[in-house]
Amino acid sequence: MKIKEIVSELLIEAIKVKASDIFFFPKKENLMVKFRTGKGLIEYAGFTLETGKEIINFFKYSAQMDIAEHRRPQVGAMTYENEGHEYFLRLSSLGDFSDQESLVIRVIYGIDHSQYFIPEQLGTIEKLAKSRGLIITSGPTGSGKTTTMYEIAKKMSQNKVVMTIEDPVEIHESSFLQAQVNNEAGIDYQNLLKAALRHRPDILIIGEIRDQGTARLAVDAALSGHLVFATVHAKSTLQTIFRLEGLGIRCDELTNCLTAVSYQRLLVSQGKLKCLMDIAADSLLKKELGKSVRGEFVNWQENLERLWKGGEINHEVYWQFQKG
Repeated sequence: MKIKEIVSELLIEAIKVKASDIFFFPKKENLMVKFRTGKGLIEYAGFTLETGKEIINFFKYSAQMDIAEHRRPQVGAMTYENEGHEYFLRLSSLGDFSDQESLVIRVIYGIDHSQYFIPEQLGTIEKLAKSRGLIITSGPTGSGKTTTMYEIAKKMSQNKVVMTIEDPVEIHESSFLQAQVNNEAGIDYQNLLKAALRHRPDILIIGEIRDQGTARLAVDAALSGHLVFATVHAKSTLQTIFRLEGLGIRCDELTNCLTAVSYQRLLVSQGKLKCLMDIAADSLLKKELGKSVRGEFVNWQENLERLWKGGEINHEVYWQFQKG
C-alpha cells in the first residue's frame, strides 16, 4: 500500500473515533500509532521503522516542515479534506536521545453541537452568560472545557464579534476571530489579549489563564463590560476561586466581575459520553467569595447519583468520579 493511502486511512479512522491527537511513537523495532479519544489513549496500528519514517516524512512535507531535520523540535500545520469536511492539523515533531523521531498531530474539528451535555446545565450557563462578566470553567485536560465555551458562544454570536485566544486553537469556527499563541515569535497570551481588546469583541474566549498577567487582563476585560469565557486548572468548582486569588486577583474584584465558576468532566459509560458540570453562581457564589475556607463542590455528588440511578452511567463510573 502506498504511503499516501496509509496516511489517508489513518486520518479517516482518527476522525471516525473523534481523536483529538494522533501520536507516532518510535520503538526499538517499529513505530506505534495511537489516538487520544474521549475514552483515553487507544492503539491504532504498528508499522516497521522504515514505513514509519516515510509516514512521518509525508506529514512533515505536507506541513512545510524540514524533512531532513530529525533532532530539533519542529512545528507545522496542514489541512485535510474528507467527504466535504475540512480538518485542520497542527503538527509537532521531536527527536529522542537515540535520534528516532516522534510526531504528534492535533486534529482541530468544527463545532458539532455535542449531544453529551445535560440540557438544564448547559441552559444554566447560557442564562448566566447574558449577564456578561467572567465565566470560568475548570477541569482536567480532555474534559471538554473548550467545547463548552464554544457551544455557548456560538449560540450567542448572532450580530456579535467573538474572538478567541488559545494555545493552540482546538476547534475551528469560521465565524469567530481565532488567534493562536506563538511563543517563538514573541506572541504570548498577554500580547494577544491586549490586541484582542482593541478589536472590541463582544465575547472573548481565553483558552487558559496560566499566569497573573493573563488573569489581570481577563478580569479587566470582564469589568469593562465584556463577556469573557476562560479556563483554569483547578481540582473542583470552589477551589477555582482560590486559584484566581492565587494569581493575584482580589476578592472584591472577583465579586464585581465573576458571573459563574464551573467544574466539568466527561463521563464514559456503555460507550456513551455524558458531560457533568458543577456550577456556582448568583448568591451562592457571592457567599463563597466571602469565605476564607471553602469546600469543593456545589451539588456534584447529587447530580452524579442522579445519573447513576437514571441508568446513564454505571456503578463503576459513579464511584470513579465521586471526587470530581
